[in-house]
Amino acid sequence: MRGNDYVNEADRALEETYEEPMTLGAYVDRIFENPTIASHASKYLLEAIEAAGTRTVVEEGEEKQRYRFFDDPHNDGEHAILGNTEVLNGFVDDLRSIAAGRAKDEKIVWFEGPTATGKSELKRCLVNGLREYSKTPAGRRYTVEWNVTTAADSRGLSYGGDPTAGDDENWYESPVQAHPLSVFPEEVREELLAELNDRLEDHVPIHVDSRLDPFSREAYEFLEERYRRQGEESLFSAITDENHLRVKNYVVDVGQGVGVLHSEDEGPPKERLVGSWMHGMLQELDSRGRKNPQAFSYDGVISQGNGVLTVVEDAAQHADLLQKLLNVPDEQSVKLDKGIGMDIDTQMVIISNPDLEAQLNQHADRNGMDPLKALKRRLDKHQFGYLTNLSLETELIRRELTNETSIWEAAEYEELESRIREPVSVTVRDGEGETTAREFAPHAIEAAALYAVVTRLDEENLPAGLDLVEKALLFDRGYLQEGDTRRTKEDFEFDGDGHDGEHGVPVTYTRDRLAELLQADRDRHHPELSVEDVVMPRDVLNAMADGLADAPVFSTGERSEFENRIVPVKNYIYDQQESDVVEAIMHDKRVDEETVAEYVEHVYAWETDQPLYNDRGEAVEPDALKMKLFEVEHLGQFSEEAYQGNQPRESVVQFRREKVITALNRHAWDHRDEDFAVEDVDLTAIPVINSVLESHDWDDVERTFEDFDPRQWDDPPKGTETEAVKDRTIEAMVDRFGYSEASAELTSRHIMGQVSYRWN
Repeated sequence: MRGNDYVNEADRALEETYEEPMTLGAYVDRIFENPTIASHASKYLLEAIEAAGTRTVVEEGEEKQRYRFFDDPHNDGEHAILGNTEVLNGFVDDLRSIAAGRAKDEKIVWFEGPTATGKSELKRCLVNGLREYSKTPAGRRYTVEWNVTTAADSRGLSYGGDPTAGDDENWYESPVQAHPLSVFPEEVREELLAELNDRLEDHVPIHVDSRLDPFSREAYEFLEERYRRQGEESLFSAITDENHLRVKNYVVDVGQGVGVLHSEDEGPPKERLVGSWMHGMLQELDSRGRKNPQAFSYDGVISQGNGVLTVVEDAAQHADLLQKLLNVPDEQSVKLDKGIGMDIDTQMVIISNPDLEAQLNQHADRNGMDPLKALKRRLDKHQFGYLTNLSLETELIRRELTNETSIWEAAEYEELESRIREPVSVTVRDGEGETTAREFAPHAIEAAALYAVVTRLDEENLPAGLDLVEKALLFDRGYLQEGDTRRTKEDFEFDGDGHDGEHGVPVTYTRDRLAELLQADRDRHHPELSVEDVVMPRDVLNAMADGLADAPVFSTGERSEFENRIVPVKNYIYDQQESDVVEAIMHDKRVDEETVAEYVEHVYAWETDQPLYNDRGEAVEPDALKMKLFEVEHLGQFSEEAYQGNQPRESVVQFRREKVITALNRHAWDHRDEDFAVEDVDLTAIPVINSVLESHDWDDVERTFEDFDPRQWDDPPKGTETEAVKDRTIEAMVDRFGYSEASAELTSRHIMGQVSYRWN
C-alpha cells in the first residue's frame, strides 16, 4: 500500500471506534436496541471477558475451560496470563455474583501470589482487553458532556478557563465517566431500567444506582436554576437539550474508565483515592459559597476507574489506603469533601505479594479486637501460584528469553510435545557490540522447565508408584501411558489437594541462569567442532543446581530440597535424548506399515482359524514362516530356539495371544457397534506393534548393525559401519528432530559415551 492508503485505513479504523455525539433520547433508543452498552461496571467487565470466548486446556492433569480474554488475544498474547486457569475462572464466577448483586457485591477482589506468577500480567491483560472490547459495537462505553454557555451570562462550566463561544471547545466531558442514565431522576431511571432488563437475554440485570458526579451536577443545577427562573415548563427537556447535553462514547483506558494505582504513587489517602483540590482556582469559580467541584482534579484511582475498573497494584505499599476503601464497594460512594460526595460504580481489584497478608494478620492474635477484621472480611482472595504444567513453563521461559508472544494451542498433546523439546536460538551481544547466535539444543529449555515444575510439586501427596517427574508429566498431559494402559489423574489416589505451585523455583531465577549461560565463555572442549555456541540440557541443569547456593531468594531448606530433585530430571532428559539418537539411527530401518498389517492379519487368522485370501481371492492358510520372520527380525522378541521349524513353541503362542490378540479383542469390544474387521484396526493401538512402528531400542541397533561400535563414535575409522551409521544418524537428527549439526554431534557423543560402557 502507498502512504494515502495507510492513512485511509487508519481513518476507517477510527470511524469504527468512535461515534458522533448523540442526544440523551437517541442514547436511550440505542440501549433498547443493544442493552449491553448500558451495563454497570462489574457486568461490563464480565461481558468483556465472556465476549472473547473460551478454549479447552489441561492443567494439573484436568481438562478446564479457559477464557481467551486472559490470553491477551488483542495483543497477540504479549501479556497473556499463563496457567492459573482455575483461579481466573473463580474470579469470573465471583464477578458474575457481584454483577448480579448476589452476596459478594460488597467484596474487594484480591489477587495474591509470590513474585513472577503472572499478577502484573493480569493488570495489563485487563486493561488491554477492556480497551479493545470498548472499540467493538457490543462494548461501546458512553458518558455525558455539558455546555452551559448558551444559558449563562455570568459564569461558565469549565476546568478553569473562561468559555467564550458556543462551539466544541465549550463542551466539557464528565471527568469521571458518568453513566448517561444517571442524568434521569431516580424514579424515571428505575422505570426505564425495569423495561430494559425485561429485554435482556442473560440472568444479570443492569443496574445504575449512581447520581450525577459533582462536576456534572454543577452543570445540571445551574441549568435547572436558570430555566426554572425563566418559567420553563419542560424543565428536564430544557436541561438535557442537545445544546446543553450530549452523550458521547469513549475508549476505555487507564485514566478513563480504568484507574491504576502503582506502587510508587504517593500522596494522602484522599488524593490517591479521588484526587485533590486545585486551591488557586477556588476563588475564581463561584459555587454558592462552597468549594467548587470544577476545581477538583479527579485524578485519583477511583475517579479514573469510575465506570469500569479500579486496580491497586502492589497493594502492600498502599495498606493504609485499603482501610479507607472499607465502605466503598457496599455504599458505592466516596467524598471529595465534607459537603461534596460522589457516587461511584467500579469493580475494585487489588494485587499483592504475600507480604500484604502478613500486614493484615499482624493483629490476628487479638481475636475479636483485631482492628483489621472488617477489612479482611471484605477481601475476596484469589491465590496465584507457580505454573505446574511443563508446556506452560516451557512457553513462559521462551517468552522470557525471546520475543515470542503467541499462545501455544494444540488439538493433540503431541503438538505441544514437539514444541516443548524443540531448540531455541537466541542472539547475544558481547561487550564490544558484536552479536552471536547461541542455540539451546533440543530438550534444553524442556530441562529447565521440567526442573522448575518439579521443585514446585508437593511430594507429600504423591501417590504410591509415582515419582515427581511422572507427576509433572501427568499434570501436563492429563495421562500417563504405560504399554497399552493409559492412566489419568482420577486413577491415582492423591492425598488431598496438596500444595502444588505454592513455592519453588521462579521463572526469573531460571531466566537469569539461562542468560548467564548465554554470556558464558565458549566451550573449549571440542575446538574442531562448531559447538561453542550450543547450550546443552546438562549445561542448563548444572547451572540451575549450582546457582541455588548463592541465590538469596531461597532459604537453606529450599536449597537442600531443590538440589535433591535434580537427579530424576537429569535421568528423564537423558532418556529423551537417548530416544532421539536411537530413532535417528534406525529411521530408515522402520518396518513399513503394510508388512506390520500383514503380520497382524496372519496372527488373527492363526488364532481364530479364519481363512486369509490372496490377490486372486483364493483362501490360504496363515503363513507360519512370515510370522516367525517378523517376530525374530522386526520384533526382536525371539530367537530360532523359540520355534520348532516354523511352528511356534509355547512362549511364542503366549506372546501372540497376550500381546496381539488381546489388543485386537479390546479394539473389537470398543467398536462393538460397528462391523469389526482386522484391517480397520489402528495398528498403533497395539503396544507391541506400535513399538515396531514408532520406537526402537539398543537391541534393535545391535541386531541391525552387527559391526557397529559406539566406542568409535567420536572419530570413527574410515569405511567402517560405525562411520556410515554416524553420518546417517547426524543427518536424521538434523532433518527429523530439529537439531543443528553441532547439537546433534554433542548429543550423540554424550549418549554414545554412556552406551559404550554397557555395549557387548
